Amino acid sequence: MDQFAYRKGELYCEDVRIADLAAEFGTPLWVYSRASLLGSFHEIRNAFAAAEPVICYSVKANSNLSILRLMNEAGSSFDVVSGGELFRVKQAGADTSRVAFAGVGKTDDEIRFGLESNILMFNVESEAELDAIAAVAGEMQRTAPVALRLNPNIDAKTHVKTTTGKKGNKFGMDIERAGQLADKVLADDRLSLIGIHMHLGSPILTTDPYARAVKKGVEVVQKFRDAGHDTNWINLGGGFGINYKQNEAPPAAAFAEVIVPAIREANCRLALEPGRSICGNAGVLISRTIFTKREGGRLFIIQDAAMNDLARPAMYDAFHRIWPVKPAVAAPEDFEAEISGCEPADVVGPVCESGDVLAKDRWLPETHRGDLICTFSAGAYGTTMSSNYNSRPRGAEVLVDGGEFRLIRRRETYEELVKNEVFD
Repeated sequence: MDQFAYRKGELYCEDVRIADLAAEFGTPLWVYSRASLLGSFHEIRNAFAAAEPVICYSVKANSNLSILRLMNEAGSSFDVVSGGELFRVKQAGADTSRVAFAGVGKTDDEIRFGLESNILMFNVESEAELDAIAAVAGEMQRTAPVALRLNPNIDAKTHVKTTTGKKGNKFGMDIERAGQLADKVLADDRLSLIGIHMHLGSPILTTDPYARAVKKGVEVVQKFRDAGHDTNWINLGGGFGINYKQNEAPPAAAFAEVIVPAIREANCRLALEPGRSICGNAGVLISRTIFTKREGGRLFIIQDAAMNDLARPAMYDAFHRIWPVKPAVAAPEDFEAEISGCEPADVVGPVCESGDVLAKDRWLPETHRGDLICTFSAGAYGTTMSSNYNSRPRGAEVLVDGGEFRLIRRRETYEELVKNEVFD
């Protein structure tokens, strides 16, 4: 997170003081770095350049229209999982002929919307979905481009709730059925089998799962070609990990080293669907301390960001670095260690759930009412997973560009919480 740094005892995003943003826009507040977003995208694009990939930014990671437009202008395409996400990328001005449409429960209306938008491919997750796409395509007198989402039964060693490439998962189909499914497509002139799709989970912190997956993928594609299919695409999804703690994630180049040679040797087109690895470390969540208290032998820092703002800690036991915006103690290298001048505290939110905890037993400097706190690595799966639980308005979002910044989503009001509700 090079674009978020402490200077003279306080936190900056690029060349803008975080405290100034909080004063102008209030808290909870999401702050994104344009330089970080573009830097991560370019790192991935350059690492995989030899394979000439279509990089489909994963909209579910962060779907703010300004971020989508920024990605589109940088040359990214998009991975969508709903009609709403496809609508968003169209609003962002994207070329939808380069969009991959995933998701286990596509409705007929969403399939129709995808065909009308001339998307690159449907990532098909079940045989029933294959039948539904064929039926809609037939009604529209279209041929639907499909990629079979196959589970290679590879354990990517992610959280149990974010692993997707093993047998028995709700996503995709067993790789052993690939030939049978491909034959079904070949026999149906409403469908065109253009490739396969494999997504192993997220975040993945080693390259080995991708090395094994691409090997299996190439073998499947070759069998398809031998059977008469014009199959050219291997979509390896996303899942590249990021540094939530220190330097636990390999760079994009390390993943490219195990993927690109196999893709080139097989003479395939490569699609990737990175999301977290582009926006995760490009954003932070800023909150303000409401109260502190000591009860039951524990110190609680109660601040105004909650599980409805950032669900990852409650949902996945996820670790995010947390530190004051103007700390009395310099930020450490290891946020999990005992830190001199600090004491263990639980950083909690105002939501009426015991699980509303952003950090537990975290060594932090003395904190007072009104102090600003930063939760790092919050650019992915923050706002997109947020809610209005406890009737809490969602926070504002700001995009920083050098010494300038602009509001890209205003804070919700109480009136907006109820505007779509009607009385009899």
